[in-house]
Amino acid sequence: MSPGAVRAGGDPLAALSSRLPALPPSCGPVRLVGVDGHAGSGKTTLAGRLAAALGGAPVVHLDDLACHGSFFGWTGRLFREVLTPLSRGRVARFRVYDWERRAFDRTAVIPPAPVVLVEGVGAGRRALRPLLAYLVWVDVEPGEAWARGMRRDGPALGGFWRQWRAAELRHFADDPSKPFADMLIRARGDSYAARTPGR
Repeated sequence: MSPGAVRAGGDPLAALSSRLPALPPSCGPVRLVGVDGHAGSGKTTLAGRLAAALGGAPVVHLDDLACHGSFFGWTGRLFREVLTPLSRGRVARFRVYDWERRAFDRTAVIPPAPVVLVEGVGAGRRALRPLLAYLVWVDVEPGEAWARGMRRDGPALGGFWRQWRAAELRHFADDPSKPFADMLIRARGDSYAARTPGR
């Protein structure tokens, strides 16, 4: 079994927490792990639970780099402010966007830990894949994921969600992540079920 493989029927988070640190570093000394999927699919929750299983691995939330004016225009900032410092074994610092205040109003600090998670829609985009040690796709259909997100955010953000859905569809049509995932994972109650793509 390869270092990143997960046995069928096992606990995916436990398996990943033991195997991800054994992968070769992919971004300087860091094993960069992408957690991608549609908005509302549960990426943030999964990344938080996986980070805890890894003993407190840092998480880069791509929503912190995006903004209302550019949902997917964060690649340059991610490389300059996060990936380049990490690749040199240095601490990364970047300004975080507040979606309610519409301003970059605080600073996130990401140390060059053995495993760093990058979570958000587009975490597996083609520009990032050469630096990823592993890519997880949260396997929830877009309609179901978006419905979850809209229930979470409430009717006041209905206009935002209409804009987001259109932008997300364009993004994945041009730059899909799921075909390149190492694992497809989905919440099953309080736990997760995972499968290898193609199985």
